[in-house]
Amino acid sequence: MAEYEREPEAVVATETDLRTALFGPRPAVFCHLVERAGTVVGFALWFLNFSTWTGRHGIYLEDLYVLPEHRGRGYGRALMSTLARQCVARGYGRFEWAVLDWNDPAIGFYRAIGAVGLDEWTTQRLSGEALTAFAENCHPFRRGQAQ
Repeated sequence: MAEYEREPEAVVATETDLRTALFGPRPAVFCHLVERAGTVVGFALWFLNFSTWTGRHGIYLEDLYVLPEHRGRGYGRALMSTLARQCVARGYGRFEWAVLDWNDPAIGFYRAIGAVGLDEWTTQRLSGEALTAFAENCHPFRRGQAQ
């Protein structure tokens, strides 16, 4: 997936990291798989989010991936449908995800299932050195700062 998204060097997660996140004592990440003839050919990795607007949880889809040679067989649609049904069954308010702006096949697929792009929102991120620097240097309860 990282190769498809043109960032293979950005992956630092290990098999152990993923195993702990998915199967550790307090899993907060979940995954649905598609298998064909005993081989995993696709997956949807997700976690719960929360909306103060709806007052309910929702599903945030972090990764949806089907091996290129297995695309066009309905596996991505089946994964998305499974998560949508889970949202409805559990009373969740939203099913959200992000897509790279250059990924026209994925955007077309999402529009075909009825998803709407939220163009007025932009993703913001703190990571790496910027995250560490902010965490170490921003103490909001010091005198003269936000209370």
